[in-house]
Formats: sequence, structure tokens, C-alpha cells
Amino acid sequence: MRAERPKERILMESIDLGGKWTLRKKGQAKAVPAQVPGCVHTDLRRAGVIDDPYYRDNEEKLQWIGEAEWIYEREFDVAPGILDRDRVLLRCEGLDTLATIDLNGRRLARTDNQFRVWEFDVKDRLRPGKNSIHIEFASPLAYGRRRSKADPRLRSKGSECTLPGGNWVRKSPCNFGWDWGPKLVTCGIWKSIGIVAFDTARLSDVQILQDHSKRGGVGLSVGVGVEIVSAGAAGALRATRSAGQTPASASASVRGLSVKVCVSFKGRAIAEATVPLRGGKARAELVIAKPRLWWPAGMGEQALYDVSVVLIETASGAELDLQSKRIGLRTLTLERHKDQWGESFYFAANGAAFFAKGANWIPADTFPSSLTREDYADLLRSARDANMNMLRVWGGGIYEADAFYDLCDELGLCVWQDFMFACDTYPSFDDDWMDNVRREAEDNVRRLRHHPSIALWCGNNELEM
Repeated sequence: MRAERPKERILMESIDLGGKWTLRKKGQAKAVPAQVPGCVHTDLRRAGVIDDPYYRDNEEKLQWIGEAEWIYEREFDVAPGILDRDRVLLRCEGLDTLATIDLNGRRLARTDNQFRVWEFDVKDRLRPGKNSIHIEFASPLAYGRRRSKADPRLRSKGSECTLPGGNWVRKSPCNFGWDWGPKLVTCGIWKSIGIVAFDTARLSDVQILQDHSKRGGVGLSVGVGVEIVSAGAAGALRATRSAGQTPASASASVRGLSVKVCVSFKGRAIAEATVPLRGGKARAELVIAKPRLWWPAGMGEQALYDVSVVLIETASGAELDLQSKRIGLRTLTLERHKDQWGESFYFAANGAAFFAKGANWIPADTFPSSLTREDYADLLRSARDANMNMLRVWGGGIYEADAFYDLCDELGLCVWQDFMFACDTYPSFDDDWMDNVRREAEDNVRRLRHHPSIALWCGNNELEM
């Protein structure tokens, strides 16, 4: 069967702010062309300001970059109709790291975490026609030294991380140097950035749970969270969202919205359900008959299903928002049982135990924004061809790009996923710092949890917390 789609669509509008920017060192008027996503090193290299950071002793010669403050700027156009939408946001998928954002000459926000998604309400800041954005990045080296000096309770032990106070900075730990790689302290807009505008409501969360206990099928329970932004949704209260914060949930019943879930395999719809929204939430229950299971490499096929979730204005059938997830039907468990030696520690896929064979995955480049999907594919295919079936994303690097996990799904490479803490002590006594990393964890778990390749979430690398 093929699902019919509503004819009218009023989906979210967006303005992509990637592409051409300018970059300059703070205090200097001269700017060079910059490319977003990117980082200061790749932009300076492209402009001929610096030589290849990986050549000979250039790493040592380029330490001044991490000590400086850098400014990214550009102009962009906004069509008048966008400002008529209920909600208009600046969405930053990744800012590295200590950023101050000005929009049209007015301070908008500050950020302090490379690993979070940041959103800011700009409906009253934008104007029709030309607009300007200015993002200034402070030196994480200077910030770390300042924080370390100010709080004597915490000192970096300095065994791997060469930056005093680096444990205060939520950016890739290995950026500050490691035993296997260079100290090249980056900054910049390392992921996508843009304006998003929408009416009434949008999807804020999609979680897909599986039940493999059903005879002849696999049950899917698709939980959906919705951010309500307009009283235009019948019975809904206007929700507010402060900069970078989790959206408020509507407490009233939203009678005018529903959620349609469709599951397809190789382009053919095989199950669907439409459910009403209640209290800003919905849950659809589906059963996949005669399921084709996902298996680790060497154990079977990597069957992948597409799940689309559409937020619909019930009366008109208009689509307000859409999210798609690609999943694999499988159970993947860590088996820990008491035995004569102590306790077991092995993985099982779909009830079949297997020997995890693999390696540590560190960032494939010091400047990850320069990596392409094909770069990832070449390395991951090599891992599979070497008979690996698991990779551990090491906690001193980054939460990897979507392309990495998509390819692991396709290749049958299970992922042991660390959170980004490594070989240091951290300021868990600081409430603001803890709130920051909690939101970091939420962003990345929500982004990655649907991937069939995710086998284990691990708190850190070589730490006790």
C-alpha cells in the first residue's frame, strides 16, 4: 500500500546561513573569505594565511590561533512572509565553542558548548530585506586558564589534556592535544546554521520503541512530543521558549492536531497510523508483520525501515512538520550474568551472542567539518572488510556526524558510544556546568537513539564519576 499525503502543506520555512561568510581576528579590520560549516584553521589555510597545520612543525607555529579571538560575519536576506510566521528562530547545530552572537547590531546570546544545538527567538530582531549576523568566538585557552585560577577546587591533572582548565570547556578534549594527535585549538561554526520559521506547532521529539515479544511481528511504539507556539491550535496555550532552553509543553488538550506515522521498507508503505495529539503528546502503536531483522556484520542482513512522522492540522489536513527516522528491527543487549569467574560481559543481537571485534574510533580529522560522507565510508568499509563488527566512539573526541551512524547502520557496525569526557576531573559540583552537560546529553541521545547500530552508551573514557 502507498500512503496518501495531505494536499496542502504549510511546513516549516528555512533560510540556510551556510556558505560564504567572512573571518577576521578581533581587533583587525582585514577579513578573509570563510566557509560555513568550517573552522578558523581551514578558513585561514584556504585564504593562504597559514600553511598546512599537519606539515612538519607547523603545529607549534600555529598555537597563536587558539589564543586569539575570532569573528565570523555575513549578511542575508529575509522575505517579509517569514516574519509573519508564529515562531522565527536562529538555529545553530554546532558552535565551537565560546560564542557571542549579535544580530543586526544587537546582542542576541552567548553559547558555551560545542556539542549542543542552540536555538534563539529572532522574530522581533529580524527585518524584511537585509540583515547581518556577527559571531565572536573567545579563546578557550584563555577561558580555561581563567576558570582554573578562579576555582581552586578543580585542576586538570594534565596527563593527556595540555590545557589547564580545559575541563571547564565543553569542546572536543583532544583539541587541546593528545598522545596520538596535535594541539590545534579550533573555533568556528562547525555545523549547519540557519533561520527556521513555522506556525502553530512543530515536532520536538520522536522516540521509537520496539517490542519483539509479539508472535509473527515486531511492535513499534512511536512517541511524539510537540511544541505548541500558537493559540491557533484549538485548546492550546501559547508556549514560550527562552534562548537555548527546552520548549515549554502545552498542558491543555490540543484537539486540532494529529500525528500520522508511516513505516516503509524499500519505498513501500507497510504500516501506518494516525493518532490525535493530547497534552502536547501522541503515541502511535503499529505492528510490522513478517519483519526482516537488522544484524551486526557477519551475522545476517542489515534491513532498514523508514519511519515518517507528520504533524497535521486535523480539520484541513495541512502538514505542519515532518521528521523521518531510519531504523533497524533488532534487539541488542549487553549480557551481564553472574558466573564462576564473576560476571559475564558480552553482547547479543536478536538473542544470539557474538564476539565484539573492533577498534577505538577517534575523530578522523582534527577539523571534522572538512570530512565528507565518502571519507567516512572509506574508513568504515575498511573496518567492516577487516571483519570488525563494533567501533567505540571514544570520549575524548566528538559525538560523530549523522553520516557516521548512517553508514554504521548500513554496514552492520555496532557502536559503543562514549559521552565526551576523558582522562580528567570535571566540575560536577557546579550547577550551571551540570545543567549544560545534561542538555548536551539530551540533544545527542535524542539525535542518535533510533540508530540500530547503537549498542551501548558509556559515560566517559577512563574516569570514575
